[in-house]
Amino acid sequence: MLYNAYEMQRTLLAGASSLANMGAEWMQNPANPLSYTAFGPVMASGLDVFAHAAAPRGKPAFGFTSTIVDGKTVPVSEEIVLRKPFGQLKHFARKGVKGGRKLLIVAPMSGHYATLLRGTVERMLPDHDVYITDWRDAKMVPLSEGLFDLDDYVDYIVEFLEHIGPGAHMLAVCQPSVPCYAAACLMSEDDNPARPRTLTMMGGPIDTRKAPTEVNTVATQRPHSWFEQNVIVTVPFYYPGAGRRVYPGFLQLTGFMAMNLGNHLISHWTMFKHLVDGDGDSADATKAFYDEYRSVCDMDAEFYLQTIDVVFQDHALPDGRMMHRGRKVDPAAMKDIAVLAVEGERDDISGIGQTKAALTISTGLPDALKKYYMAEGVGHYGIFNGRRWREIIAPVVIDWMAAHDDRA
Repeated sequence: MLYNAYEMQRTLLAGASSLANMGAEWMQNPANPLSYTAFGPVMASGLDVFAHAAAPRGKPAFGFTSTIVDGKTVPVSEEIVLRKPFGQLKHFARKGVKGGRKLLIVAPMSGHYATLLRGTVERMLPDHDVYITDWRDAKMVPLSEGLFDLDDYVDYIVEFLEHIGPGAHMLAVCQPSVPCYAAACLMSEDDNPARPRTLTMMGGPIDTRKAPTEVNTVATQRPHSWFEQNVIVTVPFYYPGAGRRVYPGFLQLTGFMAMNLGNHLISHWTMFKHLVDGDGDSADATKAFYDEYRSVCDMDAEFYLQTIDVVFQDHALPDGRMMHRGRKVDPAAMKDIAVLAVEGERDDISGIGQTKAALTISTGLPDALKKYYMAEGVGHYGIFNGRRWREIIAPVVIDWMAAHDDRA
């Protein structure tokens, strides 16, 4: 019922959005006398803001066509090099550029598409041969493909690294820090030649007992049964994944927006004022952010519930009790993967110390293969997107990878 109610509301708002768009255009049309009054721009701006907020959204595109390599503009094309039921490995091929440091960026499976990391990819493209995990919307995966859980996530990472081949580096943003760390431990124990040379984790929930945030509190103050009964729904019949149990993206988005409702209201009020003042560029920047932020996808219920249990309630990884298909994930097994933990001072999703905990539990690594960086004045999103990411944080990550290009 919840999913059907949401779809009904989405359909109604889509129509209202179209009408609002037409109204905004009419209020700004030179043929309309109201467009020359003080009332016209205000009304048009209000309709524009509503139309943008109510518009339906699908999966965004990365949209890369070129990058700069050694001062020259180089065409970029996207290619899917490995397809799996719940995700694919995407490669950003730079035409005419051979070699380069191989980098696997692992995007979070947390309600948003991999395009949320567009800024991360864009910054790394000039100097790296970039791959990214492009997770699928669970409601689009037929039930015949089976379920997807945390163990499958780890398996996918291992398979993606093996496809890329030896010598790659791995960058995990937020949620995938735990499965990426687990994959690195298992590959190290197996002496897998495709294990990453470095593992960079940014704002990841390695140990959520450190400086718990509101996200951590919500995940721990209720039992497993509450999540299964209240946030897990069945995909309706009109989607390819009909019958699949999922944690819908619209619920995740609602939760995140509710956490910072005041900030979101201020952003839309500011966008409205920019439109009234005729500052289209500033308004467009806000629109671009929300176009991405509101583009959400569903997660398979098995993955979501197992993550709640293992990561947020049981703290299995930092306590040395995490299992992968009946096999213990041993942090001490990592001997030669250089680990970098990056945190944001103002991160309200993964608090200070949660990612740094990875360095403490990596008892098999010498200090020379461990590094911690705390980005001052940076929130969760700013760790991997925006000016501070491009100018301050990315150079730290790049230097760390360069320093450990050759495995001892």
